[in-house]
Amino acid sequence: MTITAEQVKQLRDRSGAGMMECKKALSEAGGDLEKAIDVLRKAGNARMEGRTGRAANEGLVEAYIHPGNRTGVLIEVNCETDFVARTPEFAELTRNLAMQVAALGAEFVKREDVPAERVERERAIYAGQVEGQGKPAAIVEKIVEGKLEKFYAEVCLLDQPYIRDDKLKAGELVLEAARKTGENVSVRRFTRFRLGQE
Repeated sequence: MTITAEQVKQLRDRSGAGMMECKKALSEAGGDLEKAIDVLRKAGNARMEGRTGRAANEGLVEAYIHPGNRTGVLIEVNCETDFVARTPEFAELTRNLAMQVAALGAEFVKREDVPAERVERERAIYAGQVEGQGKPAAIVEKIVEGKLEKFYAEVCLLDQPYIRDDKLKAGELVLEAARKTGENVSVRRFTRFRLGQE
């Protein structure tokens, strides 16, 4: 199958990937644009695994006040260079993540940040809800794991559905930014303030 320059241009415009990456992804996907985007995302995620160990000491701190002035967020998002930190795209990512925290009230950045005792308490509650229903232990464990996944999607920023597109997780925005910049991009911390709440 022949991949046209127009197809490559369309994929580049949508993904921000290089010309040769786009051509290769389109070939692999048989010319299907949506499948080619999936191919690029998978390849980008695989490359990002190697970058996560690199130091990300630059970045931005964003202060976001939700309309009505009753909720505010301070968030720190890091990258490797001040060049990337000064780009409008990085500023937009940081602001979108701050809005995400304001809207959905995450408690932690990622699931590894949730204290083990909190996870065990939730696990015990979920197991107690299913106990006594006569289900086999393997099924109970699957149900508990499913409920834990929902718990993480509520309390962990990177596991939450993105407020502007619930087909994406907030963490995928960070991975996408890392793929486009070629740098390690990470959310370091955030604080959410609500009027009258501790």
